[in-house]
Amino acid sequence: MKKYLIYILLIAAGIFLGYLFFNNSYSTSENTHQHSAEEKNKLWTCSMHPQIELEEPGDCPICGMQLIPKEKLVNEVGEHQFTMTKNAMALANIETTVIGEAANEAASLNISGKIKVNKNETATQPAHFNGRIDKLYVKTIGETVKTGQLVAKIYSPELVAAQQELISAYKKRESQPRLYQAVHNKFKNWKIHTKQLQEIEKSGKPQMHMNIFVHVSGVVTSIEVKEGSHIMDGKPIFEVSNLSTVWAEFDVYENEIKSLKQGQKIQIKAEAYPDKNFEAKISFIDPILNSSTRTVTVRVELDNKNNLLKPGMFVIANLKSKDENSKNITIPKSAVMWTGERSLVYLKSNDNPPTLEMREVKLSAEHGKQYTISSGLQKGDEIVTNGTFTVDAAAQLQGKKSMMNKEAPLQLSKKTQQEFSNVVTKYLQLKDALVNDKTEKAQKASKESLVYLENIQISNEKISTEIQSLKNLFVSIGQSTEIVQQRKTFISLSDEMIKILKKISQPQPLYIQKCPMANNNQGAKWLSLEKEIKNPYYGTSMLTCGSVIDIIN
Repeated sequence: MKKYLIYILLIAAGIFLGYLFFNNSYSTSENTHQHSAEEKNKLWTCSMHPQIELEEPGDCPICGMQLIPKEKLVNEVGEHQFTMTKNAMALANIETTVIGEAANEAASLNISGKIKVNKNETATQPAHFNGRIDKLYVKTIGETVKTGQLVAKIYSPELVAAQQELISAYKKRESQPRLYQAVHNKFKNWKIHTKQLQEIEKSGKPQMHMNIFVHVSGVVTSIEVKEGSHIMDGKPIFEVSNLSTVWAEFDVYENEIKSLKQGQKIQIKAEAYPDKNFEAKISFIDPILNSSTRTVTVRVELDNKNNLLKPGMFVIANLKSKDENSKNITIPKSAVMWTGERSLVYLKSNDNPPTLEMREVKLSAEHGKQYTISSGLQKGDEIVTNGTFTVDAAAQLQGKKSMMNKEAPLQLSKKTQQEFSNVVTKYLQLKDALVNDKTEKAQKASKESLVYLENIQISNEKISTEIQSLKNLFVSIGQSTEIVQQRKTFISLSDEMIKILKKISQPQPLYIQKCPMANNNQGAKWLSLEKEIKNPYYGTSMLTCGSVIDIIN
């Protein structure tokens, strides 16, 4: 009996061990089979090249990085949206910021301008009679003149005749004192010195030349005549200014006016003295807006007793914005990409998985390291603030809308293409005229361009509107006699030209160049056939300021 009990126990133990062994083996086999099935059904992608999708793990065929499992999309993305894995964003050092949550810099406004003569401290040395300048003693702008200094020797037939009258009256002064006094006063009204009159009376002979003396002191800021010129009563000979105070004038865009008010303190730096601050208060804000440039002139008066500030110097002003309750949104400059005429950011619309899309925004002002956005975003939006170009490359690789995507050029007839080539030629002549400070040549090139523009007929409505805008801008420059105004209008003209030429195939490459200091320190572009920089906004005063930023082929 004991023997049978042992057999039963051995059989039971064997069955139990067999169950444990075979059941575990089956489970392992099943789990292995399920895991293999999952591996087989999973797609593998590259964190840096999300367009790669392989059925097996391995290395990226583009960059050699190890592939990672592709996360399954929770929701379908929109037409212009695309996704990146969290791992890919981390590896590319892509950072995002929620608008309204990040600590912004104190809003400040930077504007550029020039030092100018204080016109309240300006006087004119006029001529008080008609004549011809045979000898001019004040010939240099910047020369300091003082009251009583000799200005010029003048030949005047009118005064020669008057001297004969003075000599006769002088001889009869005892019997006819009133006549003598009347003739004498006439010469005083002509600002002829008493000493010279006495010489004429004593000699009894008229002098062929009369002297003009300075009766206003200051620094000569303009000279209106030269030797051999004829002068007329009341017309200026030269202008002088007291430079112990000067003006700094700035052109401020209309969307920035709200940040300014009279009496507001302003910090000014001159390029000549980068380590020195000049503090002043806004003394004048022009009540009339310049309709062509959409700017308003803002002026401050600066103490210049040490004569550091010279009229014509470039200056930059910084002031704190008073528009503390502004609804405008401020974002870091690193978030914005430029395409010439557009400003773009990338918006993160979903977090799981990270979903991104391009968004066009409108910039209204620059504040240090930030831009103010007037449209395109709202508080609470999450945008890419670091790695924007990496994100844009990912969008392009996935076939989505990106900054690098270009539209196919418009197909134009040979005649229209030729007419527009002529317009480009006239634009380049206009640019060269501004480079060389030639106002009349700029007018001529602008007027001639209109002949070719009138011959252009394009059915595309948007292009037709842009061409009409070109006409208006060329007309404005053609009618302007001030090179400063021509250069301001040239900013808008260049923007329109670039916008159109990017849509039309070109027979020759054109370089898009940009000066960061023009346009009130916000930068301005122009087109050129050569890489060499020749700045049309400052001409000979800052000829090489700028760089090539793009090329139109």
